[in-house]
Amino acid sequence: MHEQDHDDHAHPHAAPAAPAEAARWKHDGIRVIPGDKLDANTAQTPGMFRQAAINHARVGAQKIWAGTVAIEPDAKTGVHHHGALESVIFVLSGRARMRWGDRLEYVAEAGPGDFIFVPPFVPHQEINASPDEPLQCVLVRSDNEAVVVNITDVEPVERPETVHWVDPIHKHP
Repeated sequence: MHEQDHDDHAHPHAAPAAPAEAARWKHDGIRVIPGDKLDANTAQTPGMFRQAAINHARVGAQKIWAGTVAIEPDAKTGVHHHGALESVIFVLSGRARMRWGDRLEYVAEAGPGDFIFVPPFVPHQEINASPDEPLQCVLVRSDNEAVVVNITDVEPVERPETVHWVDPIHKHP
């Protein structure tokens, strides 16, 4: 049993900060980027609109890039990949249909609250599966470089193969 009173412990983080340290945290600490102040000066792909929230230029990020992507109803993006970067897409609203592969022969769908993982160098295409609702997503990448390699020589197949999410928790339907 711990007999010593919690108030007797030293808490260096509770001590007042020296003026120089306080100033450092003021400019090198937490940053809030208002949703209406995102930067559209980032790599784009036809059919979608990306905006940066977190990157090196805006906040000094060294290892991540984060922003939003919007795709109009029934729109399909151009085929692209993101080089060596990993990407995570979080669907806020709408219905995302992802196609991927050398000829975009695979397909999976995601809705609000779903996460999508895109591995490095995977050619893919985002499709808004809704004919009347915009697709709104949050996008995070594993580096602060906004790498987008648009691919123009891919002919998608007519009938993509549906790929079900299967892992130890999600069994094949």
